[in-house]
Amino acid sequence: MELNGKLYECMSAAADRVKVDQVTIGLGYTSVTTSDGGIGIAATGVTLDGGSIGNRDVVDFEGSPATDLLRLIMDPHPIGRTMALALINALNHKQTMNLPDDPDNMVLLDHFDIISGARVAMVGYFPPLVRLLEEKKVPLSIIDNAKNLGDEKTFYRQLDGWADLLLITATSIINGTTESVLSHVGPDLKTVLLGPTTPILPDAFDHLPIHMLAGTAITDPARALKIIRHGGGARSLKPVSRKVYWLTTD
Repeated sequence: MELNGKLYECMSAAADRVKVDQVTIGLGYTSVTTSDGGIGIAATGVTLDGGSIGNRDVVDFEGSPATDLLRLIMDPHPIGRTMALALINALNHKQTMNLPDDPDNMVLLDHFDIISGARVAMVGYFPPLVRLLEEKKVPLSIIDNAKNLGDEKTFYRQLDGWADLLLITATSIINGTTESVLSHVGPDLKTVLLGPTTPILPDAFDHLPIHMLAGTAITDPARALKIIRHGGGARSLKPVSRKVYWLTTD
């Protein structure tokens, strides 16, 4: 879990300066707000391991130093990592708001020449992207354990020789598989970590072959928090957020 440690290191100084304001654990997403006005979200991890929130007592971090919650990025339980990752995105909120956006995935498509014959491997099923890629007849291989899609051995073989681009969901940080998946990539494969959970902190990924980070910046915190309390998902959050990104210079 080197990545989790690096995420902690990247945000420890910022966490020292603020307190946790509010933690909201919704069915789809978890949000954290901080005393300096930051807000971040992450996919609720209890749904990733088949667990139930009622099976685990959650510590009340509201009003506590953000450092206390940040430590849970190393927690063995998905819900702990979920809350910590939402906090990391909250601590990074101001920086994220200054990033360029890619509302229709056109930057993603153009930068990696996806519609020019590229073959795409996808970890996690992203309905809008799947529809877009299928419409453009892009060869696509998908693995999503929660949806029982794909064969793991076959998929990993495709990452070294078949695929030109790997799209990997940032919920892989919560379920602890990011580095495992990336250990299978070939030398020529380009990789993108994406989804609302994505922490856009390039320094935390400098040991991994990541070429693009694509995440979410919340633009209307009050409405976003209500959506999360009501169990809303990524589609519901779209009107109250921007899809932002960072690209390597490679």
